[in-house]
Amino acid sequence: MDDGFKGLLKGLKLKVTSRRLAVLEVMAREGVFLSAEQIWTKARGHVKNAGLPTVYRILEELVEAGVVARIHGIRQLYYYCSNERHHHHFVCASCGKVEDVDLCLIDVLEREVSGRIRGTLLSHTIELSGLCQRCTEQGTPG
Repeated sequence: MDDGFKGLLKGLKLKVTSRRLAVLEVMAREGVFLSAEQIWTKARGHVKNAGLPTVYRILEELVEAGVVARIHGIRQLYYYCSNERHHHHFVCASCGKVEDVDLCLIDVLEREVSGRIRGTLLSHTIELSGLCQRCTEQGTPG
């Protein structure tokens, strides 16, 4: 996957560095939302001199580029998403599994904002949390 990430970074006009590659590889391998600290812990064994501030900077670059999703809560979590279409994410509150949700109600939201609020919608983020099928069947608490 290293070559794919090199091409991704070049396409984003970002310099290909071992630190950026390590962050992307950790996120793609784990496949769940992770904190910057978790990414840093998993990546630092592969890259020398990669401090936590560097990981935060890389994550913010990738969020701005649209290849990493960020959710806000008690702490910010990040997820590498290769799906280039507009979509949202369902995150299992128990195991952390992430599923793409292709349904978007942006038309309804835009009508509400422009009609009732008389504003202009510039962007949106919808965060869906619940239990995945496996955790639901196992009766795992969220």
